[in-house]
Amino acid sequence: MKFVLLFGPQAVGKMTVGHELEKITELKLFHNHMTIELVTPFFDYGTKEGSRLVNLFRQEIFEAVANSDLYGMIFTYVWAFDQQEDWDFVANLCQLFESRGAEVFFVELEADLEERLKRNKSPHRLEHKPTKRNIDWSEIDLKKTMEKHRLNSFENEITRENYLKINNTGLSAGEVAHHIKNMFLL
Repeated sequence: MKFVLLFGPQAVGKMTVGHELEKITELKLFHNHMTIELVTPFFDYGTKEGSRLVNLFRQEIFEAVANSDLYGMIFTYVWAFDQQEDWDFVANLCQLFESRGAEVFFVELEADLEERLKRNKSPHRLEHKPTKRNIDWSEIDLKKTMEKHRLNSFENEITRENYLKINNTGLSAGEVAHHIKNMFLL
């Protein structure tokens, strides 16, 4: 099994790249908003109960996939590098998959703010993420999160063997997906 953790700041293109990678591999995409959008009609993600439910659903899916005979999974994630709980989440996720024999691949995306603000309004993003359809709120949230947390790694901070960092500011999602596939022979 192969597990691809595709991470970076909001609107960097994780889900879109994940969709393109899913089209050219046998990997299944589990983008982080799939659980957020499921829970939000009942409890906002930022609330205690909303976060608990999102994490519960994610964990159950991760365990089911890790124990399955699927070829693999892509999971998208906004990793706050200044938060120990995010490091712990990633470590536990890797341990879950690696303990069942999976290969784990880290793909980090980065793009400049101007490009991310454009992508924040893209029809593809808004189709799959209803909670982002309030563009004014979404842009404010994107900027606040960027000011509050460090959402890309420092050079040499990630020491995993299967790690790739891509500045995708001027690249299409298809180009990035093909690069990932070729780099890791997915």
